[in-house]
Amino acid sequence: MYMANRVNINTEELTEKLVALNRVTKVTKGGRTFTFAAIVVVGDGNGVVGYGLGKAGEVSAAIAKGVESAKKNLIRVPVLKGTIPHEQIAKYGGARVLIRPAAPGTGVVAGGAMRAVFESVGVKDVLAKSKGSSNPHNLVKATVAALAELRDANTIAATRNISLEKVFKG
Repeated sequence: MYMANRVNINTEELTEKLVALNRVTKVTKGGRTFTFAAIVVVGDGNGVVGYGLGKAGEVSAAIAKGVESAKKNLIRVPVLKGTIPHEQIAKYGGARVLIRPAAPGTGVVAGGAMRAVFESVGVKDVLAKSKGSSNPHNLVKATVAALAELRDANTIAATRNISLEKVFKG
């Protein structure tokens, strides 16, 4: 899907954001066993983002596993002047997302799970709408899929073997 954008960077400067924490109960003969599932988004604030899911018996261990998983799935996203280059629609499971570029000063107009992804990638101005499922796991995956499909004008010009001016003239 978006393997072409994969990137390996120094993981020292990545920031971590916990998107959702879910307590799962397993009922056994001996009583209830609680485990935790954490979905985490990491990013450098400069066009690199990744997400991961961690499951463990304790909250801190689940978050740590999520961060490790997220660091293995980093992608690079084109960010132009604090916003995205063009409008994009993506879906994952029942979650559908629409992201649009916004004028400077607009801010991040997005819900909780999508907001964490945009803040981690370093997008300052964007308009985003979530349609369909509000499941944080699928919302994060749909948002990252939409960001991975973005292309800037230089990439399009190189792909088509035309000049940058010709991309904008049509």
